Amino acid sequence: MFDLTGKTALVTGSTQGIGFAIAKTLAEHGAKVFVAGAEDRQKCIDASEKILNSVPVTANLLNPESIDSLYEQTGEVDILVLNASIQYKRKWDEFSSEEYDEQMGCNVKSSYFLIRKYAEGMKRKKWGRIVTIGSVNQYNQHPELSLYAMTKAAQMKMTENLAPILAPFGITINNVAPGAINTPRNENALADDRFRTAVESKIPCGFIGTPEDVSPAVLLLASDEGRYITGAEIKVDGGMSL
Repeated sequence: MFDLTGKTALVTGSTQGIGFAIAKTLAEHGAKVFVAGAEDRQKCIDASEKILNSVPVTANLLNPESIDSLYEQTGEVDILVLNASIQYKRKWDEFSSEEYDEQMGCNVKSSYFLIRKYAEGMKRKKWGRIVTIGSVNQYNQHPELSLYAMTKAAQMKMTENLAPILAPFGITINNVAPGAINTPRNENALADDRFRTAVESKIPCGFIGTPEDVSPAVLLLASDEGRYITGAEIKVDGGMSL
């Protein structure tokens, strides 16, 4: 089961954290994986060296031209995982215009144009898997993540709208929404014992997740075993959104 031999996958934002775990899991199941980061090529190379059958690529997703550049580096892929995101923590009325544009640009706009770019090759093959990475914040109300939550909710709605359009071409598109995960983005906050305890108290399962808790859900959706799932969402949050 979950044999991805002969498939190619692009995982954006995969030099660390959840993206790295996803890229590693897909590669371990036979896929050739493009490990993508923003502009630090050495960081991409370092991550790729830890993943068998992977290739480092770079693209600043805030620059629309970079999507064409990324496609030139990868060519057509069978599996597209949209993990890259930007998150600023501010009160709802404190975001600058630049911070607004960056979050919307990376989390929503680039997702749309990446899907549009790579779906054409999937259509020709009559096979494709697209997985967007959302967030528990689509459901929960965080006082400093209102804008981030908006972008993730918009991404989920895009997934739902594209699912019936792409399905006749053998392409599925789904969303995976992680909860509180111990990643480099969260490590400073979670190092505070009081904060960590407060977060864990909101999770029915009682503990903070790891990137390796998220990647199996993506593997399912990226494989033939997930062929009958589209327009759906898998929450990997220990029940935090309940």
